[in-house]
Amino acid sequence: MSVPPAAALRVRDLRKAFKDVVAVDGIELDVRSGECFGLLGPNGAGKTTTIEICEGLTAADGGDVEVLGLRWGPHTSELRQRLGIQLQDTQLSDKLTVLETLRLFRSFYVKGQRPEDVMARVQLDEKRDARVAALSGGQKQRLALACALVGEPDLLFLDEPTTGLDPQARRQLWDLIEDFKRAGRTIVLTTHYMEEAERLSDRIAIMDKGKVIARGTPAELIASIGADHLIEFSIADEGEPLDLDAIRRIDGIRELRSHNGVVSLQTLELHRVVPALLEELSRQVVHLTELRTHSATLEDVFVSLTGRHLRDE
Repeated sequence: MSVPPAAALRVRDLRKAFKDVVAVDGIELDVRSGECFGLLGPNGAGKTTTIEICEGLTAADGGDVEVLGLRWGPHTSELRQRLGIQLQDTQLSDKLTVLETLRLFRSFYVKGQRPEDVMARVQLDEKRDARVAALSGGQKQRLALACALVGEPDLLFLDEPTTGLDPQARRQLWDLIEDFKRAGRTIVLTTHYMEEAERLSDRIAIMDKGKVIARGTPAELIASIGADHLIEFSIADEGEPLDLDAIRRIDGIRELRSHNGVVSLQTLELHRVVPALLEELSRQVVHLTELRTHSATLEDVFVSLTGRHLRDE
């Protein structure tokens, strides 16, 4: 199967099952050269299994994968030289220093960057002689990214690169990823953080239970739910139950969901719906304990498609 020059990754009917679960169920993906492509979904959606097959780390049960126009097997050696991989949990030697670690990874590639240059790029200059065991979580993630970058890859795979990081460390890593993207390189990113996917990705495939359930740019996906705003509220648990049917009839509400005591409304007309909602709740003699509004996000897209939140699992 030939690949157009603009395709960095092409996946067709990809399948993988383990003993107790179908992890990947007929996935199809096309990643263009020079873009950041995000795989967004909850834990257990099949993102990591998909990316590990594309990285050549896991064998598929079926389907076809082309990476940079090449296939694992006949072109394994060439692909190893052209890919950068940051695993979900990168295990580095605790006894090596930062500089020693980067020199080791640089030795795996025929060509690449000077370890010192990459170390500066990820802002670890001051830690060059520190052992890996002494690094913070954010510093270890930056070092793992540096190890993925030191071979100057054409395609960079990042599997949940900011899981477990504090907000400041997460944003520092985002800046590094955006620098790589601005250089015209291709990135495939898995994440369950909708803000991360929305900020970094040019296009996104939303995965759930081994399938792609939606794809497009962040703006296209958010527009697909047909609502600019979300209203969420909860009430005191007292008296008569809430009459949800009466709330559904409020003019301007496109969809209503109730989950774990929180009622969510989708609307294009926030200025009209909020006063009407407050009037209806007053008529029902119920007491609000919380009321908030926000612009529609990728999280809302996932809820609209599945009825669940990305973090439910």
